[in-house]
Amino acid sequence: MADGNITKDVMYDAVAPDDFKSMLELDRYNARSTAFDKIISATHDHFWDPLDPKYIDFSEPWDMENEALLPDDQVMALGVPYVLDHLEKTGQKVKFINEMVLWNFSSILHGEQGALNLSASLCHVLKDQGAQEYAANQTREEARHVTGFAKYIKARWGRPRPCGATLQQLLVDIIGAPEVYKKIIGMQMLVEGLAMGAFAAGFQYNRDPLARKLFQLVMTDEAFHHKFGKIWADRTIPKMTQEERDIVEDWAAHCFQSLLFNMGSPVQQAAIYTQFGLDPERVVAEMRATYQNDESRRERLKSQTNIFRVLIKTLFNAGLITDRTRAFYATYVDMDELKAEGEKMVGDDIAEEGIKYLQEINFKDRTAAPVTIAAE
Repeated sequence: MADGNITKDVMYDAVAPDDFKSMLELDRYNARSTAFDKIISATHDHFWDPLDPKYIDFSEPWDMENEALLPDDQVMALGVPYVLDHLEKTGQKVKFINEMVLWNFSSILHGEQGALNLSASLCHVLKDQGAQEYAANQTREEARHVTGFAKYIKARWGRPRPCGATLQQLLVDIIGAPEVYKKIIGMQMLVEGLAMGAFAAGFQYNRDPLARKLFQLVMTDEAFHHKFGKIWADRTIPKMTQEERDIVEDWAAHCFQSLLFNMGSPVQQAAIYTQFGLDPERVVAEMRATYQNDESRRERLKSQTNIFRVLIKTLFNAGLITDRTRAFYATYVDMDELKAEGEKMVGDDIAEEGIKYLQEINFKDRTAAPVTIAAE
């Protein structure tokens, strides 16, 4: 199984999910790595409870009938004259915007459920105790994310929308994959990277103070989850053979394309267009004509909080974009511009401010430590 896992560091050694006997090897108990100690110990700094209103109160009101959760320019479909004209004539624009926001929140909720199951599955396969402990910590944190987003959706809409077919298949593939590299790249780097981009954008543009608070609280956890994947990349990618690197790069590109389609394709939102009396085929055709040329796509990806720009930067900083795949990603962003931005990820500043907020609650009777997003 080691070859399939492309393992280059003992702390990422893995066994089959049903090989519990390997977890009972005596030497394993005294071979705990220290690479994850900082992000494990930082768990206490960003503890929060979605069931405790001192952290977040889901009873805070919002007028869903008359107040749009996002400005018009943050809803791609409203850039199509056919859509905008129809919604304004029928007085449905606010409701449409909020329904599109529900689609996004539902995708986030399903992604968080995937992250919960993925991190739990790592506890069954990673042999290193430090890696196991961190995966167990992340499992607990993903569980509160599921609770938090489920409570927000219930408060604002009552019920989530179904998971899109593309996202569902990707989550099934990642969670069911026996290879650790597929789990870590797919979830710890790309899905978590997408989450940081989505939450940063939501924190910036969502008008609902409750949503912004939820995004910030979740980001205090996600910044560390992303770090787990970065440690893997730093310790693994430089030691790969060319054949192994090609395999890993191809998997990363596959995951990226799946996430791009899930978030950006109007095809998956056809039921929403029908609900508002729009012709889905016409909407899809006009959105493609409006947005899917290279110039338009690059313009939309210039924002630091654009989800897919964040994903590409995640892969680039991890060494998972080489000359072999650079041209593919260059159709979306200026790679030289991305390189000049350095390694700091979008959302880190928001997460650090969120940790300060949590320290004031959790450590009000003692001095809080300086806030940094812990590294190895």
